[in-house]
Amino acid sequence: MNLHEVPEPILCSPYQEPSEHWEIREGEPAVRQPGGRPAVYFYRPPARGEAETREGVGTAIELRLVNRIRERVKSWREASYPGVTRTTADLLAWWQRPERRFPLFFAQLEAAETLLFLAEARADFRQGIEIPLDEPSADRQAEGITAFRRYACKMATGTGKTTVMAMLAAWSILNKVNDRSDSRFSDAVLVVCPNVTIRNRLAELDPRLGEASLYLTRDLVPPHLMPQLSQGRVLVTNWHIFEPQVSQVGGVSAKVARTGRRVATQETIRIGAKTTTARGSRYMTLDQLGALEAHGKLEILERHTDETGHLVSVKTRGERWVESDRALIQRILGRDLGEKGNLLVFNDEAHHAYRIRPEADDEDESLLDEEERNEDEENAKEATVWVEGLDRIHKLRKINFCVDLSATPYFLGRVGRASHHLFPWVVSDFGLTDAIESGLVKVPQLAVRDSTDAEVPGYFNIWRWILKQLTPAERGGKRSAAKPEAILKYANTPVVMLGGLWKELEQDWAKTRPEDKRPPVFILVAKNTKIAKVLFDWLALDQPPPGIPPARLPWFRNNGHDVTIRVDSKVVHETDSGEAKSDETRWMRLTLDTVGRMDWPQDRVGRPIYPEGFEALAKKLGRPLHPPGRDIRCIVSVGMLTEGWDCNTVTHIVGLRPFMSQLL
Repeated sequence: MNLHEVPEPILCSPYQEPSEHWEIREGEPAVRQPGGRPAVYFYRPPARGEAETREGVGTAIELRLVNRIRERVKSWREASYPGVTRTTADLLAWWQRPERRFPLFFAQLEAAETLLFLAEARADFRQGIEIPLDEPSADRQAEGITAFRRYACKMATGTGKTTVMAMLAAWSILNKVNDRSDSRFSDAVLVVCPNVTIRNRLAELDPRLGEASLYLTRDLVPPHLMPQLSQGRVLVTNWHIFEPQVSQVGGVSAKVARTGRRVATQETIRIGAKTTTARGSRYMTLDQLGALEAHGKLEILERHTDETGHLVSVKTRGERWVESDRALIQRILGRDLGEKGNLLVFNDEAHHAYRIRPEADDEDESLLDEEERNEDEENAKEATVWVEGLDRIHKLRKINFCVDLSATPYFLGRVGRASHHLFPWVVSDFGLTDAIESGLVKVPQLAVRDSTDAEVPGYFNIWRWILKQLTPAERGGKRSAAKPEAILKYANTPVVMLGGLWKELEQDWAKTRPEDKRPPVFILVAKNTKIAKVLFDWLALDQPPPGIPPARLPWFRNNGHDVTIRVDSKVVHETDSGEAKSDETRWMRLTLDTVGRMDWPQDRVGRPIYPEGFEALAKKLGRPLHPPGRDIRCIVSVGMLTEGWDCNTVTHIVGLRPFMSQLL
């Protein structure tokens, strides 16, 4: 495999349809080609454990439906959008008028045009275009669940998905207000996202915010139409609210009431030192498990043992009583949307929302370590709660159609479907390479040489390079993870080398951009919490394991002032749902979310606008009131940082984890 650097990555204006693209083939120099890039994605089969060391970029698969729709949308655009309502025509003209202060990106306009095309274009333009439905399983259909229409827009991170949501929300609401009888449109919009960070940021989609709403700050709606737009309702929530609540009498701590809806459950319980719940997983001591089984309070379906024969987890069957579908929908929608139906739904980061088929359980878990099993179970729970919540809304209120937005709208993990393939209802595509060529995202630079003089440098993929060198003892068994000290034994040299480059960049920034006091940000992405802890102790606390040299990166050391933080999955998991269990966890999330920010935004009289609860928390913990992530230079994270983390000062990333998943 040869590595060929593209000499001129940026070819196009972000505001115009791409006129050129780089044709990139593995092992060959890139070739500059006229016209936009055909819609395509690269499929890589799922891999676990040692399979992660294989080479190759995957198999190219053309998105034929997207390419066909793209051609039709272009013809429709050139014909001046035949078939659209007067309201839609006015919005399209407003979005594309030459005197705009902030022109829309072509990626944003094309995504919005595609949805408008599917809803309004004259029939002859849409002839022969069929979008597959996301059909529920036979069991769900027997419960009265029917498919709701989904359209997915594949948009690279940084291309402005939130603006597209605002464009489509305005289009739907204004059309409905102007013609209440037209069922193609809705004045009730539901936006579902993966965590509270994104939920808070998406609050600007509410037209009732007036001048602070995205519709005016991004110049998406003429000011004189804002009163009409405010007649619509936009509810932004995170998926956690879809989980049915247990029926109880007398409050949260009271006994469960056998009212509402009976649900059969299956649960994996892990054997631990104490009976507890952590990161969404339930742990139980062996004695407690035996006692519950002996008294008939627990039915064990499967037992899983480690290589030594010790019980590590059990799969159990039980039941619980939860609120009825009607009560759940009223709790979610009642306050903001009342009894409105025929909803327009947006799924932000929609790769979290997919149906899991029963056959997904058949996959062998023997290659999964504990961290991977936890991650798979959390992903499966999230996907199930998210989609089944929308199913219930569609059953009782009806979903007009649902727009999925994601840079990676793939079926991920063990879902019993076409794993690692794109959603078949993807209708538009502006991917990462297109975004790079249009200057919308940073140009990535990968390692192309190191001290080995190998054709493919080891540091091109540090994790793969490390795994190949580990001894069997260092690697661990099939169900065990590699020893953290062994990972650092090999990783310390490339980390120190890249850390030195970080220092050179910091000094360069101080000379070339003295007005910008933000430090560049260095990230280490670890496979699990044990590796993350060893890395953090080595870098931030100057506590290397035996036999490992000191980091020699004093600019990342916490000497009475935190410049390096460790973000565990627990912090992300708890704060995603808004249910942080401690003040320190809440503070860590605030720190993470403000990395790269020197000051808080201010109101019209110059007062800082703090996040909800921040000022009280800072006073309680005795912390300063500036953004807590202001001085952070280095982040050690477990897994990839959560969606919605919006720091634009990241300059260096070291991946001490597999990077072969379709999502990454």
